[in-house]
This record gives sequence, structure tokens and C-alpha cells, in this order.
Amino acid sequence: MKCSGIDALTGEAVEITAEGGAITAVEPLLGAPRGLRWLAPGFIDLQVNGFAGADYCGPETTQEAIARSLEALFATGVTRVFATVITGPREAMLSAIRNLARARRELPHGRAIEAIHVEGPFISPHDGPRGAHPREHVRPPDIDEFRRWQEAAEGLVRLVTISPEWPGAPAFIEALTSEGVVAAIGHLDATAEQIDAAVRAGARLSTHLGNGSHAQLPRHPNYLWQQLADDRLAASFIVDGIHLDTAFLRVALRAKGIERSVLITDAVAPAGCEPGPYRLGAVDVELHPEGRVTLRGTDRLAGSALRMDRGVENLMRLAGLTLPEALTMAARNPARVGRVEHRLRGLQPGERADIVEFDYDAASRSIRVTRTWLEGELVFVA
Repeated sequence: MKCSGIDALTGEAVEITAEGGAITAVEPLLGAPRGLRWLAPGFIDLQVNGFAGADYCGPETTQEAIARSLEALFATGVTRVFATVITGPREAMLSAIRNLARARRELPHGRAIEAIHVEGPFISPHDGPRGAHPREHVRPPDIDEFRRWQEAAEGLVRLVTISPEWPGAPAFIEALTSEGVVAAIGHLDATAEQIDAAVRAGARLSTHLGNGSHAQLPRHPNYLWQQLADDRLAASFIVDGIHLDTAFLRVALRAKGIERSVLITDAVAPAGCEPGPYRLGAVDVELHPEGRVTLRGTDRLAGSALRMDRGVENLMRLAGLTLPEALTMAARNPARVGRVEHRLRGLQPGERADIVEFDYDAASRSIRVTRTWLEGELVFVA
């Protein structure tokens, strides 16, 4: 395949050639015509619980529904997802993980499921930090349970979010990292000492920092400041204009630096659908007209309806980032944090030919995805 456009990370007009799923050449486009569209590495979302009506946490979710969700994600510029399974009964979680592994193996575009992210059940049992996760299924870290996940996943579990407050958390994190799995901390009610112990054990990411926490915290110290101050931790952020106050978002990005910040959606099944009632694993949720997803009958947020292309726009509009900075948070940083091979250097020879083409309006800071390639295969055309 060949495509031409402006590399949004460098500002250069280029022609990209790909073969065998990888970029083989990137040549300067001399005498470039006016009206070229923009090109960027395909977006990588480290936290997707579902999309377009497909619930990745549901063991009964059909392969057809998962396939439709991937097609819908391609339209948002996403080329790789860490399909996310949240806290639930042991057997239900295993079945959901097994279902996603089958989708990865059998669906025509199943390779877009880069990995599985297990968020819980080894999180805080306390109201607030637990978020929308069902209390009755929260439990202490168990390496044997993790290994059952990994067997069901055919080795696809590559990211696990836990709370450092459990006494066995450091040993569990050490075991994860020794097997090449990224350990993240989140949904926590932990002390500074517990967070430091988790990081020393190998934790390298704060999951959706600023969310999954108490509504009120001590002025200082508290677990948000501790994570923001630790340069060993990258942090992911849900930038939908709902989950995070704009001032906190701006301050958090300054504390972490763009190089340690990752855009995620934390999207759930209702994302991309009409408002109404839905189900997320063992939890009943509702998508409201303004885009909020809550536990049904409450004000408690339960994931988001965010699209990655809108998240890129929100980073520019709410946080004041440049287009290259926002795209770095959507593509290159999640590749590094999630250890996605051949996706670390942008649009360069040898990298996977995961590419998104889009129109960009600088005045409104808006983008419109026009084409998406997955390993050089055209998977979306507007």
C-alpha cells in the first residue's frame, strides 16, 4: 500500500509505502500538492471495556458483536486495543477473557485486539476508590488466579491494574513483571509507603489517574499527589470533559509531562450507541444524553462513552496541547507503556503499518478521520 500526507508528528509531507504489514519506506514528498490530509500512527487504547454495544466483560458477548465493535473503533482512528475485563465472579471473568482470546484468534481483524487488560478484582474494597466495580467480587491478589487468566487468554493478558493497599501487592507485582506483564496501580486507597512499595516492585502506570478515588481527600498527603510526584509512574487519563476537572487535567499533565501521559477512553459497551440502559459485566449502567455513563439509578460514573478521536480534540481544547502532543498521548506513549512492539517510533520504516489519515481544522481544534489502515490493510474509509 501507499499513502501520502502530512506527518502530523513532524509536519513533513511524506509518501509512505508498506508491505507485509510493516512500513518499508517513508520518502519526502517534493512539490506536495495543496490539500494534503494529515497522517499519524494509529491510536492505541489501553483501556476499552466495550464499544458499539459489545461488552468485552460479558462472557455471552458474541463474536459478531466484537467484530462490529472493532469496525466502529477503526472509524475513530484506533488500530490497537487492550480489551479490558473488570471485576466480576471468577468464572465469568475467565469466560470473558477466553471469549476475547477467541476473537483475537478467529476474527478477520481480531489482531486489533493487541492484548487484554484486567482491571480488578484486586482493587480497593472501599466506596469511592472501588468506583463501579461490584464490592462482592473484590478480592486480594492471587497469582494462581492470574495464571488461570493467562491460560484462558492464550498469553494475551499484558496489563493488570491492582491496588497497592493489599499486603500481598508487592509480591504479586514482582510476579507479574517477571512474566512480562505491565503492572498498573488504580482504584486504590493506599498510603505513600504502599504506593512506593508497589513502584519498587515494578508498577509503572497509574490507571485513569484522578478517577476511581474518594470524592474528598486530605489536602496533603494523599494518594493523588503521591502518584503525580513519582516520576517512575506514567499515568493514563480519561479526557472526555466529564471524568476530570480541567484544572486538575492541566496540572496533572504538567506534573507527569507529556512523555509520561497516556490518553485512554475507558469506553464501555454504550459508547457509540444511543442513550439508554446497558450492561457492563455484572453491572447495570445507563448512557445519558449528555454522554455520561453511570451505574443505573445513581450518579456514579461507570466508564465512559468517549471516542479516541474526540479525546485527541479534548486534549487540545481543554488542556491546551498541540496536535503532535495530543497524538503522542494517543499513539506513541501507549505503545511504550503497553510494550506494543514495532509501534514506538512513529511513521518510520520497520514499524507496523497502523496509520490513521484525517482532516484537521486548527481553528476549531477538530479532526475528522477519513481512512484507517491496520498493518497496511485499509479497514475504514469515511
